[in-house]
Amino acid sequence: MRIVVLDDYQQVAGKFADWSGLDAEVEFIDRHIVDDDDLVQVLSGAEVAVAMRERTAFTAGRLERLPDLRLLVTTGRVNASIDVEAARSQGIVVCGTESTTSATPELTWGLILSVLRSIPAEDAAVRGGGWQSTVGGDLDGHRLGVVGLGRLGTKVARVGAAFGMDVVAWSQNLDAERADALGVRAVSKDELFSTADVVTIHYKLSDRSRGLVGAAELETMKPDSILVNTSRAGLVDTDALITVLEAGGIRGAGLDVHDEEPLPVDHRLRSTPRTVLTPHLGYVTEDTYRIFFTQAVEDIAAWVTGEPIRVLG
Repeated sequence: MRIVVLDDYQQVAGKFADWSGLDAEVEFIDRHIVDDDDLVQVLSGAEVAVAMRERTAFTAGRLERLPDLRLLVTTGRVNASIDVEAARSQGIVVCGTESTTSATPELTWGLILSVLRSIPAEDAAVRGGGWQSTVGGDLDGHRLGVVGLGRLGTKVARVGAAFGMDVVAWSQNLDAERADALGVRAVSKDELFSTADVVTIHYKLSDRSRGLVGAAELETMKPDSILVNTSRAGLVDTDALITVLEAGGIRGAGLDVHDEEPLPVDHRLRSTPRTVLTPHLGYVTEDTYRIFFTQAVEDIAAWVTGEPIRVLG
């Protein structure tokens, strides 16, 4: 049996699980694959492929060109880049894994503090011989606006409260009573964007939510406020955000997700002022990878016995 583990950027997939018990040829691919022909060549003869989150898309067209593929394992419980229905129609089993709920909220606060206190800029200044070139913002007594009060948004809200922030939240179907039980006040979307000092997004991307944060929302934000997105890039109008940042309309933005990943070398965001950019690191932690790859091996082993587990769709 041939197994291909895709998008192992840090070359660590082999270290976070014991693949030796599968009695298979396992190949780890450390580069991002964009081209259809390249993917077909890499997966030629492979009965099993392991996809890391949404780094490589498995569309119906691509799946049709992979006749040897019988099992597709994705890390995480959902992967919008996999056409699960098309896979099923071709007799390909799609399985997932569990994941942590702490990694992304932790990175969210890393980005909030990095933007608010200009940590990357100050670090670069000190290394270049400088000293104290910025004046940071504050959290205590200021307002945190959480867009989407689900599992991740709730964790972020609790940390905001620990910092002494006034925490408010909005989502399309937010339960005001549940928010109140968490010490969070439910507000309208307009009030959140116009009054929050920090806006953080934790929303599921769908056709309805795409472009949820556009020019109208960004233009109502306070000049000293910041926006952080560790959810999905499609929730924010990137061009509108760049325009606001270049005009100095808000203090800054911290972005972990991007419309195109990896972010093209010539992308405008790379030169946009007052930004802290990370390469989709929300789930990239030791504990998360240990769960991802250990359970990926378990999925494969179960499938080999004819009793697949964690089947998606």
